[in-house]
Amino acid sequence: MRIGFVGLGVMGRPMARHLVEAGHEVVCTNRSQPALDALVAAGAEAARTPAEVAEKADVVITMLPDAPDVESVVLGPDGIALTARPETLVIDCSTIAPGAAQALGEALAERGLRFVDAPVSGGEAGAVAGRLAIMLGGEVTAVRDAEEALAPFAGITAHVGPVGSGQLVKAANQMLVAGALAMTGEALTLLGQAGVDIEAALGVLQGGLAGSRVLEVKAPSMLARDFTPGFRLDLHHKDLKIALAAAEDAKVAVPLTGVVTQLVQGLRAAGDGGQDHGALIKAVERLSAIRAEQDPREGESA
Repeated sequence: MRIGFVGLGVMGRPMARHLVEAGHEVVCTNRSQPALDALVAAGAEAARTPAEVAEKADVVITMLPDAPDVESVVLGPDGIALTARPETLVIDCSTIAPGAAQALGEALAERGLRFVDAPVSGGEAGAVAGRLAIMLGGEVTAVRDAEEALAPFAGITAHVGPVGSGQLVKAANQMLVAGALAMTGEALTLLGQAGVDIEAALGVLQGGLAGSRVLEVKAPSMLARDFTPGFRLDLHHKDLKIALAAAEDAKVAVPLTGVVTQLVQGLRAAGDGGQDHGALIKAVERLSAIRAEQDPREGESA
């Protein structure tokens, strides 16, 4: 399969590399040159613009920060839609609003192109391991073709409905992750202040009903004060606002999501938006007037 890839950020780089390693012909472009050069060295072909990518590919995958970026790459003057052949499949793995995904799908359908929204979950670690959870929204045949293209970096996939549905499920995912991170931060802060053996406590907690991937993966980095971004607080804040808007549209009350969103916003206001979302523990510490020892890795950005 000849696959185009646009967006070689923290997640996009390993995703595209998996496609190359799986034997696909991959043509890619990116705003920053070093990431593009690294993928070319791994066996991909470079393109100057998204339009040039689409001209050479049967399937084009985008992995970008937000809806305006996706809209520009897909529908802009040098965008994918300009040169893509009829029936080309465009797969957006970014996290954007469900309405934005629906609008993109409609615009591409008018041009004879197919579209699937396929946001991913699993963070940088999941992307590197090729074990991402992918929620797909679109027409049945398009989703089937998308699953084949995404297989090299997918751990689990699910067709959850029409275009836009993938983004709704991703919004729910981000609500759950943010809530779990906040509660993990609260629990670790309590245990630390109470003076118990935290390592032993984590072992028994992970073996019970409280056990989770968030506790397994994020608790150690929280304790180590390692907030090197696998997924930045700024991006999680954007995702939580998408979830709040979706809840408003559905007339659903999500008070806990609102509280966690405000905690994240407080961290962003303090200049921590570039840190990993595990830095939510710092919000709890500040509310409790706890001064934790800062690790020099805090504040690093991707």
